[in-house]
Amino acid sequence: MSGFEIERKFLIREGGNYKDAAFSCSRIKQGYMPCETATVRVRTRDDSAWLTIKSHSDASGLSRYEFEKEITIDEAEHLYQLCRGGVIDKKRWLVKSADGRHTFEIDEFFGDNEGLTVAEVELGAEDETFERPDFLGEEVTGDRRYYNSELIKSPYSTWAHKNKSKK
Repeated sequence: MSGFEIERKFLIREGGNYKDAAFSCSRIKQGYMPCETATVRVRTRDDSAWLTIKSHSDASGLSRYEFEKEITIDEAEHLYQLCRGGVIDKKRWLVKSADGRHTFEIDEFFGDNEGLTVAEVELGAEDETFERPDFLGEEVTGDRRYYNSELIKSPYSTWAHKNKSKK
């Protein structure tokens, strides 16, 4: 699959109850290969695996080109050896908006990123409106610190002053 990705990213409010609303939950492991001109990711999710290449985001942080190809678990395990800085370990919860038009992907991080929980929503256009669930906190779209590829280099546990979502 390839195409243009448009998404917005948010912190989760303290006490935000997204787990009860989730229709799916998966464990995800992903690593990143060194590349100056794009982000190259290897990901396993339950019993599936993908190789993904993403261009750098536009100035707003909303849009970027994405290419994705399903690969075997064995291929992913071999490709993890080319990744630098370790892997991201997280649980992904999927929650539909009340009107059913959008799906929020909520990532609960473990390991060096324990304590960080973010939500993303993919959109069809940069100005598309969406129903905002109560569990969404501060918007962090375009803040590179929250990109998974950056969390490998600078894990949440090392941040001197962690941003907290608004209550």
